[in-house]
Amino acid sequence: MIELLDEYIYHLAVERGLAENTLISYRLDLNGYLDFCRKYGLESLEQADKNVVMSYLFQLQLEGRSPATISRRLAAARSFYKYLVSEDILQKDPTADLEFPKLAQKLPRVLTVEEVDTLLGQPLISEPAGIRDKAMLELLYATGIRVSELVSLNMEHINLDSGFIRCFGKGSKERIVPLGDVAARFLKEYLTRGRSKLTKAGNTPAVFINQHGKRLTRQGFWKIIKKYALKAKIKKEITPHTFRHSFATHLLENGADLRSVQEMLGHADISTTQIYTHLTKQRMKEVYNRSHPRA
Repeated sequence: MIELLDEYIYHLAVERGLAENTLISYRLDLNGYLDFCRKYGLESLEQADKNVVMSYLFQLQLEGRSPATISRRLAAARSFYKYLVSEDILQKDPTADLEFPKLAQKLPRVLTVEEVDTLLGQPLISEPAGIRDKAMLELLYATGIRVSELVSLNMEHINLDSGFIRCFGKGSKERIVPLGDVAARFLKEYLTRGRSKLTKAGNTPAVFINQHGKRLTRQGFWKIIKKYALKAKIKKEITPHTFRHSFATHLLENGADLRSVQEMLGHADISTTQIYTHLTKQRMKEVYNRSHPRA
């Protein structure tokens, strides 16, 4: 079973070009399923039928897993079985007729424009690390890129003259995203007087460098955001993805079309982007209820 899993992960990496973090997620989810199969007394996946898969999903429910987690685990198992059937390793897919748990639509948490302004005003730009942080926060809000895309940026991916950056999203899909004047100004300032002071011995292609002269990690950026959120006294839970949600919501609130926002976010399916239209409608209703005398 482990050998089949290894083959499948290799297939996802080579044939479908999925990102490293996605591959790790698939492996963790499918390891959980294979562990359950072994505890169930199975020696091969050929012995797993629909009842085994249903028992696995029920076990996840007993463990208190959320519907979203159970749905993701089922999707991983279904994708795995689909591959095994397509390769003639198995004859049947025991997940084929199973329904996904119904998920309550959870609207993403966003910041107001005022909260964004407050947060972006926190870094001390007279210091190398401060101007770096300012440039990163401005860039994140100006482009809506993912934190993994932010920390993966290399010098060759930036074109300040034309005001664009080139980034690589899920599945290494390339897209071009406009910078905006404010983000471009602080990014240029960081590259001029901040980055060289953070870079230690040797050259690195990375745009954003930590105190040790190496590429900043996702975890490192997470700590930076938490620090400035605390400093700004914003009580909402703020993650790097909050900037992405705020970017999309503020664009749509100000008249941007959904297709353009989809392209900038790098969503393969526009239905993923449509969640933000629900959010803007909800906010519109809140403003109406708060402002109209007969609401």
